[in-house]
Amino acid sequence: MKKIGFIGAGNMATAIIKGLMAQNDGKADFINAFDVSEEKCAAMKNMGANVMTSADEIAKNSSIVVLAVKPQNYPEVLESLKNSITTAKTVVSIAAGISIAYVRKGLECDCPVVRVMPNTPLLLKKGATALCPSDNISEDDKKIVYNMFAGSGICEYIDESHMNEIIAVNGSSPAYIYLFAKAMADYAKNCGIDYNKAMNLVCATLEGSAAMLRESGEPVETLIDRVCSKGGTTIAAMDKLKEHGFYEAVLDGMDACTKRAEELGK
Repeated sequence: MKKIGFIGAGNMATAIIKGLMAQNDGKADFINAFDVSEEKCAAMKNMGANVMTSADEIAKNSSIVVLAVKPQNYPEVLESLKNSITTAKTVVSIAAGISIAYVRKGLECDCPVVRVMPNTPLLLKKGATALCPSDNISEDDKKIVYNMFAGSGICEYIDESHMNEIIAVNGSSPAYIYLFAKAMADYAKNCGIDYNKAMNLVCATLEGSAAMLRESGEPVETLIDRVCSKGGTTIAAMDKLKEHGFYEAVLDGMDACTKRAEELGK
């Protein structure tokens, strides 16, 4: 089995590694890991991964190298890998706004690169991941990287020209869904309803609504109309949301997300 190396061992890397282990009978002997944090390295060692002393060592001893560091740290990390990344290795980047060209320029190597945008529900095997592989990747490595994320949720291939926009769709969107859920549960609490019971109902409603979007076969507009009886309670709520520009606020927020991704990639 090919060695997969992780540079950075935070929550996202841990979620990906756990998914890989689940697909390989709980084994982690094919996984290499490095992080500047001794605590995170200890956690990786406890999971059974091979902990190494530097990013350079990870690259030298891995066929697939996953860059699981913040976008702001990319320049220094790529600089440290220049002498160990070759065209025989595949690099996986999960940082927002970082393009395939950016990675190759920083490495001074035309190696295969897979640009990936996962999200935090990956931690619960409910992830939604967008992937964009470079043209020169082998079918074997392409499949390995796809399964790396598909084992913990759903995956979609997206053209790189839209990889900044897709961050707002699946990468950052859990945060605004959480905010929506919090507003609903806080309203219930303010009305004297137990917060935990209300949140339980909110979560089930979000899950059920997602299932309806996926499985009903109906356009989203039809699903909205079916809840909105003329002169009823739902239409009163929808009118107020429209008054406050709810739909436009979501669009503006997603646009701001994309613009920030573009800034991070410069």
